Amino acid sequence: MKGFKRQKEQGTPQHAQSHKEQAELEKKDTLPADDELSGKSKSVSRRELLKLAGVGGLGLLLGGGGVGAMLSAGQRLESMMTEADTQDVVPFYGKHQAGIVTPAQDFICFAAFDLTTSDKAQVRSLFKAWTEASATMTSGTLIGTDNENLNLPPSDTGEAAGLSPSRTTITFGIGPSFFDGRYGLAGLKPAGFRELPRFQGDALDEQWCGGDIGVQVCANDLQVAFHALRNLARIARGTAVLRWTQEGFQRTAQADLAGSTPRNLLGFKDGTGNPDTSKADEMQRLVWTQSSDGPAWMGNGSYMAVRRVRMRIEVWDRSTLGDQEDTFGRHRSSGAPLGKAKEFDKLDLAATSPKGKPLTPPTSHVALAHGDGSMNILRRSYSYSSGLDKQTGQLDAGLLFISYQRDLFKQFVHIQEKLARNDKLNEYIVHKGSAVFACFPGVSQGGYIGDTLF
Repeated sequence: MKGFKRQKEQGTPQHAQSHKEQAELEKKDTLPADDELSGKSKSVSRRELLKLAGVGGLGLLLGGGGVGAMLSAGQRLESMMTEADTQDVVPFYGKHQAGIVTPAQDFICFAAFDLTTSDKAQVRSLFKAWTEASATMTSGTLIGTDNENLNLPPSDTGEAAGLSPSRTTITFGIGPSFFDGRYGLAGLKPAGFRELPRFQGDALDEQWCGGDIGVQVCANDLQVAFHALRNLARIARGTAVLRWTQEGFQRTAQADLAGSTPRNLLGFKDGTGNPDTSKADEMQRLVWTQSSDGPAWMGNGSYMAVRRVRMRIEVWDRSTLGDQEDTFGRHRSSGAPLGKAKEFDKLDLAATSPKGKPLTPPTSHVALAHGDGSMNILRRSYSYSSGLDKQTGQLDAGLLFISYQRDLFKQFVHIQEKLARNDKLNEYIVHKGSAVFACFPGVSQGGYIGDTLF
């Protein structure tokens, strides 16, 4: 991430470079390169570029012929930095908030905040400050200027200095409690917007529930994501406090060059049935709220459902493969529906075995979640692991389930009620946390988060 302006770093050159090593380094000078396996552009972090400059810098410069070559190499390095940074940035401003239909990054830091003020002007000021900070951090720049006062705390916590933007997105929403009358906005609360009902089998823990404001920070580097959330919490002091937080992960792009569907901690692919985010009409139908839905300030926004789902991993690990596949309704290795060969083969709930039994058990997770196919949501979930539960001696690990939908109750609640009653997966999971947030539309240049509401 860029410094308060652009922090230049110098590596320590090594004085002995073989011709072979020099050739290898010169190959790296062509970055960013195409990934031969995925066919995708492969971004190079600033840290890697600086490391390249430090390790092979002297050999490259001397091989190029002195001071002129030194300047040329430095200029090439700066150019590569700029290009890599640009490819690594997801714009903060736009019609819709980033982080919803944006391809899921490797890591998440999620936080719910409670407001500590009853002054609407202070809340508006907080959203304005958060907007400026978010636009700065997602662009890969530290907050503030290079004119720091030694007698005051730094304007940025600093742990992302020198790191790439890492495709950071920051997504904001407000919970039902935001409209409790403190700010004179009760009349603008969306009709029917309320906390989720308690579903059959829920074992909710208050420490993982609710919040006046929800903030989803996603990035391809966990330290960069944490940096963003930490700075938002620092900026909020005196106006809002953290209520709960949860970090999450999925397989990284580096670990899966093919970019296949991520697997959850039960070993099955998670998100195969997601709608196609590249289809604008599908997103309009399923994800983005319309001004006609009411209220007008939510137009181009979306509703977020968050569930902290603990997995009984130790029990699952003792179950047979056949039982596991019947539980999900998919083959574990390929992700294909039972009886099919490929992950994205069409699900046929009417298909039967030679003995006349349904190939896909009616109580399997996929059968209940799919239903007749008319109702869908956009899943954006991450695995989590929070260490050992000392009361049970088992792992506190599972799924931070996040979904986006145009209508919470017609879509998410409708599906979850069926799952809560009959899903075979309930034997291996328990819902411990729950929250919902109305996510604002995107922010225009010169505007701020929530300006359509305020």
